[in-house]
Amino acid sequence: MTSLSVEILAADAAEPITSAGNAQLGIAVLAGIAVIVLLITTFKLHAFLALTIGSLALGAFAGAPLASAIASFSAGLGNTVAGVGVLIALGAILGKLLSDSGGADQIVDTILAKAGGRSMPWAMVLIASVIGLPLFFEVGIVLLIPVVLLVAKRGNYSLMRIGIPALAGLSVMHGLIPPHPGPLVAIDAVGANLGVTLALGLLVAIPTVVIAGPLFSRYAARWVDIPAPDKMIPARPSENLEKRPGFGVTVATVLLPVVLMLVKALVDIVVDDPANAVQKVTDVIGSPLIALLAAVIVALFTLGRAAGFTKERLSSTVDKSLAPIAGVLLIVGAGGGFKQTLIDLGVGQMILDFSKSWSIPALLLAWLIAVAIRLATGSATVATISAAGLVAPLAEGMSTGEVSLLVLAVGAGSLFFSHVNDAGFWLVKEYFGMNVGQTVKTWSVMETIISVVGIVCVLLLSLVI
Repeated sequence: MTSLSVEILAADAAEPITSAGNAQLGIAVLAGIAVIVLLITTFKLHAFLALTIGSLALGAFAGAPLASAIASFSAGLGNTVAGVGVLIALGAILGKLLSDSGGADQIVDTILAKAGGRSMPWAMVLIASVIGLPLFFEVGIVLLIPVVLLVAKRGNYSLMRIGIPALAGLSVMHGLIPPHPGPLVAIDAVGANLGVTLALGLLVAIPTVVIAGPLFSRYAARWVDIPAPDKMIPARPSENLEKRPGFGVTVATVLLPVVLMLVKALVDIVVDDPANAVQKVTDVIGSPLIALLAAVIVALFTLGRAAGFTKERLSSTVDKSLAPIAGVLLIVGAGGGFKQTLIDLGVGQMILDFSKSWSIPALLLAWLIAVAIRLATGSATVATISAAGLVAPLAEGMSTGEVSLLVLAVGAGSLFFSHVNDAGFWLVKEYFGMNVGQTVKTWSVMETIISVVGIVCVLLLSLVI
């Protein structure tokens, strides 16, 4: 167990900073979340500021001393950034190298060259899923939109038949699979095993993306039959490059951290002996930090140098990759502070009492809480980190697999019904040239399918784990 895990567990076990009863705590939680929602939706305040103010408001409503609420928030913010901040940064660097080197375009072009006709929607899912592993959702959309529009136009396909599978692949990766920020924070909050969560996340992701992508796109194409808008076809990142990395080496680089983390999880299960030399080695190389760091170092050569980048260009690419994630890191950190405030107030015990008295399965309760916050705030990341903090005490006494399923239940809930308060909703609407009603019938319904199929798969897995 890492020192960070020990610190988090110690914090989780701390005495509540207020002796308020369940009724007052329940009202305080609802009021704190309402403050966050109001600040984000009505006053358009940045989520970092909204979460910070909401955390302090939560403490005040619960009757906790202001100094204690500040201390809880600060501790949670620090622990969360220490736990996942470097991983998010490394993921951003890997994604930027993949994009700027033309590696992403190489994956796209190679798969599309071998696909056609009825297999095209399945090819789009494969492309989006592979590219979506190291990329943030918004970056993935910007990267894939030109491909979606060009394929739909040149192949005379329905835009929804091609676009929905690509969006589904990106969204599922964003909500369920580390190293995306939401899943990473949830794993950190509940003390889940990253390798096991990754493995189970892939099991949930495959049927989910198939149903919400190629299968649903048949109906979406009937409901909204529109051509690809010419004005939204931008230039591709690699058009000005003289050369770009090969397909095989690009895929291998992207999948390297996933493979290393899965190997660690497999060895931990099969060997299960901390003194074993093989397990000691895999524990190091399969740790998230080393796995992602190794992938970034490899990518500097297999992607950057293969595209002809000079040392100066590589340095510039790394610099540019870090600037856009400052906001993400602050939001994630503030979410960790909000989580720790909830825990120190004793909300965890209240949630446990609630789940016992109402006989609601822990996984379903986690999903419902994430759904409620997602609908209110429009942010999958805010929904994930807030819900993970609320349900973290439910992980006590669970097996390793069950704790990982708890993370996936939260992730699935965080994707439910994207609507007008979600930036992703407007991004998809504008790129695809749809009106609000068409976007709801396609994008919003697709997100809901992902969420519902995801929790169904999680509940089915819980029967055997």
